[in-house]
Amino acid sequence: MSVKIRLTRIGSRKQPYYRIVVADSRSPRDGKFIDKIGTYDPKTDPSKIVIDKERAVEWVKKGAKPTNTVQKLFDIVELKV
Repeated sequence: MSVKIRLTRIGSRKQPYYRIVVADSRSPRDGKFIDKIGTYDPKTDPSKIVIDKERAVEWVKKGAKPTNTVQKLFDIVELKV
C-alpha cells in the first residue's frame, strides 16, 4: 500500500478550501483518508496554511510521500521533510 500526503477539497463551488490529509494512493481525491494533518485556505491574502508539523514529519518517516503541491506548502511553512 502506497501512502501519499495530499489535498482534499472541502470548499463549496468557487470557494476552494482544502484539508491536507494522509491517504492511500488508490483512494479518490475526496474519498477515505487515514489522517488529517492540516488545512489550506488559498482565498485569504496571504494564503492561510496550518500544518501539524510533528505528525507530518512522523508520516514522512513512515514512508508517506507528499504530492508536488503539498511539498510546495511544506516549503512555504519551512517544514523540512
